[in-house]
Amino acid sequence: MAGDDGPLPRIPWSLVAVSGVVQHLSWEKNDFIQLEVKAMFDKILVAVDHSEISDRALDAARDLALLSQGEVWVLHMREREVAVKTGVSLSDESMDEASAAVAAAVDKLTAAGVKAHGDVGTTLFGYAARNIIDDAKEHDVDVIVMGSRGRGDLAGLILGSTAHKVIHLADRPVLIVR
Repeated sequence: MAGDDGPLPRIPWSLVAVSGVVQHLSWEKNDFIQLEVKAMFDKILVAVDHSEISDRALDAARDLALLSQGEVWVLHMREREVAVKTGVSLSDESMDEASAAVAAAVDKLTAAGVKAHGDVGTTLFGYAARNIIDDAKEHDVDVIVMGSRGRGDLAGLILGSTAHKVIHLADRPVLIVR
């Protein structure tokens, strides 16, 4: 309508389709409404490793961010093991390798028009899930996105699936990509 300088679109009631949380709804003249919408996922954490499934999780995080005009934190946890007798800490990858992988993921998101940040952490083998949850809380993200190798509950329990642990520890939504 002419003269309406408000930032929100005016749309016929019959055409309303919103994915998100409606914060304000007001009726206007001629069955038009004005909506104020908060995107569901403004802040997204995607946990990555060096797998093909991780690439699909990154794509899912990108798509969510583009839909909500949100930002993404890319997190990679370097897991290390401690040799019991010697106390020596062993890791399969260097910090440079991990940082390069995260930087490539951030570059991919940025090229797609997504605001992205990268973070590499180091944790003991078996504790990555707790660190993912801590990072999600630190950045106050709305959703955690990660891949799963598709092991069942029994195999996840025995083998210690990181995705399985994150689902059970999380206090926010978790999107698992296969």
